[in-house]
Amino acid sequence: MKLSVNREAMAEACQAASAALPPRPLREVLNFFRLDADQDRLLLTAFDTELGIRQELRGVEVVRAGSVLVPALQLTQILRESRGESVELETVGTETTTLRCGAARFELPQRPVDEFPELPDGQDDQGVIVEGPAGTVRHLIRRTLFAADKKDTSSRYALKGILWEPVAGGRCRLVATDAKRLALAEAAVSVQGQEGVTVAPLVPLRAMTLLERSLTDDGEMIRACLGTNDVRFLTERATIYTTLVQGRFPPYRDILERTEKAAKIKIHLPLEDFLASVRQVRIMTDEQSKRVDIAFRPGTAVLESRGAATGAGQVELSLPDFTGPAIRVAFDPDFLVDYLNVVRGEEPASSTRGRASAQPPQNPTTDTAATQTGQVVLELVAPDKPALFRYGDDWVYVVMPMVQS
Repeated sequence: MKLSVNREAMAEACQAASAALPPRPLREVLNFFRLDADQDRLLLTAFDTELGIRQELRGVEVVRAGSVLVPALQLTQILRESRGESVELETVGTETTTLRCGAARFELPQRPVDEFPELPDGQDDQGVIVEGPAGTVRHLIRRTLFAADKKDTSSRYALKGILWEPVAGGRCRLVATDAKRLALAEAAVSVQGQEGVTVAPLVPLRAMTLLERSLTDDGEMIRACLGTNDVRFLTERATIYTTLVQGRFPPYRDILERTEKAAKIKIHLPLEDFLASVRQVRIMTDEQSKRVDIAFRPGTAVLESRGAATGAGQVELSLPDFTGPAIRVAFDPDFLVDYLNVVRGEEPASSTRGRASAQPPQNPTTDTAATQTGQVVLELVAPDKPALFRYGDDWVYVVMPMVQS
């Protein structure tokens, strides 16, 4: 194999593919990238037998077609540290690949191509296809990924993944939870599948992170092939394959429906001021007292925190539109900041990147109006009942308050 390719383009592909490398490889060959060159394209593949990505680079000058395995970490570092505009790759025999970039020359070890696992192709006959713009899919991921369980602390339910759930009316719902909080986001998409076939795969967090990083063009169409055992995400330049998280996802609908019906107190919170207030009082918390108490009264909210070793903090937030009733509730401040930072990343609401839904509602609700004015809506039942945050009509965040001291 012999070829010349743009260094920056290949460096970006290697950086993205690195997310599919295993943290603890069972076989050394899984720490290699597979390169396949033919005509004017180069395919770069990383696959650890559970998560894989194949990316296509076009406009490659292929002098001699072929395939080779090269060490992923070394190749990525070389491309990142080099300064040349293009990179030349050439296999020398069956043991060495020569890489030239500017005035630099490197020799990388090879491994037999047949040792590398094949990235599965094909489609599940019992699956469902969801298709939508990359901007929509990325919004859905960002609105839910932060709430998933990173430590897998539950032995009863499978939480280390995001639930993909096609719903009626040509929509797709993503749900993530760590048992103390839950994020749900929906968007209008194209849903195709055989009549009577339903799937709701639980996609691993590594795959969701890899997919989000791969979505760089908002207008690009993404196809998600949701199966019973695996999922494939197809973009214009890449294919991502992943097996699924095994186990049951918590029955979230009952909790959500009960909270929505029981919530009688609705508070409109100014995004920037509320986030700043939470971050300020969070400074005075410690690991033993990781909580922020918020006393809502007509026209105002008082946020307080106290730590045995850190001291105490108090911030008053003006809420001129809140008329009561008064209520006091406590939250883990990290849960609030995680959510508010994602909301803040979508401001201003009228940006050209759009929101999860492809089209704005014809009759905006109160929650939509709040979104357009840079507010989040907090709905409360009682100090010891789940609290519900809204930002627009298609995104719900449920947080379990902390026990009052």
